[in-house]
Amino acid sequence: MKNQLEEIRKSALASIKSAEVLSDIEALRVKCLGKKGELTSILKQMGKLSPEERPVIGQLANEIRSKIEQTIDEKTKEIKAKEQEKKLLAEKIDVTLPGKPVKLGSRHPLTVVLDDIKEIFIGMGFDIVDGPEVELDYYNFEALNIPKDHPARDTQDTFYITDNILLRTQTSPVQIRVMEKQKPPIRIISPGRVYRSDAVDATHSPVFHQIEGLVVDKGITFADLKGTLETFVKRLYGEDTVVRFRPHHFPFTEPSAELDVQCFNCHGEGCRLCKGEGWIEILGCGMVHPDVLRNGGIDPEEYSGFALGYGLERVCMRRYGIDDLRLFFENDVRFLKQFD
Repeated sequence: MKNQLEEIRKSALASIKSAEVLSDIEALRVKCLGKKGELTSILKQMGKLSPEERPVIGQLANEIRSKIEQTIDEKTKEIKAKEQEKKLLAEKIDVTLPGKPVKLGSRHPLTVVLDDIKEIFIGMGFDIVDGPEVELDYYNFEALNIPKDHPARDTQDTFYITDNILLRTQTSPVQIRVMEKQKPPIRIISPGRVYRSDAVDATHSPVFHQIEGLVVDKGITFADLKGTLETFVKRLYGEDTVVRFRPHHFPFTEPSAELDVQCFNCHGEGCRLCKGEGWIEILGCGMVHPDVLRNGGIDPEEYSGFALGYGLERVCMRRYGIDDLRLFFENDVRFLKQFD
């Protein structure tokens, strides 16, 4: 039995030293020291030995077990150290190499133009205010002099949540909300997203952005409106921009007008973008109707005011020479990266 133990030690130590991976070490540990291992099998035969031989063989077996366990631990540490070194070499980074470029996003063209518009109006003393996109019928229509069954509602067909709650068709409801809370003088613009049940084409979308403007004070006239808008358009597009005012009708203003700019695509000759007219409608405007002032809690005998509203997309199209509104919403990186 002594010879068997010596043979197990010799064979185990040799195998452990030649092992190269941790799985081989684990297999040798089970083979030599496991419950069904070689050393355990020898120890199970101790009962056959004489009382004099048992302590000698027992001591030798314990020494061999300790030696094998020690050698396994040393070899395990050695293999782990080599594997760690190999991993570090594989993951080595040359810090002198140039880094990989990180693609950064940029402001959307609508955001760029909106920020410029805000800056222009702030420079003229306007405040920026906001309002809810999910609006009450009262603020979106009735308070703006558009009662139920009024034909003007047909042109602003929208998305209704209930009979009295809808997605706003314009940012004009902010007019009433501001007048209810703030007494004149009032000078505000309100940008935001609006919704209408429009078919998608080069100049229309069911979701777009509008900017509402409102001025209320004593002695406000149409001349103030005209001067404000001409200043705004020329600062936004350049001093050579050609504009025109033409009569129009809005239920919430009287008198009312449309402001057009000469088509930037055909310069007045007529094209697909301007539908052959040579001009592009930019915004609607007019003097605030007395009934709208009353609905906002303001006396029209003492105060007057003007309002304006325009689509941000059309302003942006004119600014950059874009001929299709749908490009703003398609998220085509080839289009958007032009505005980095």
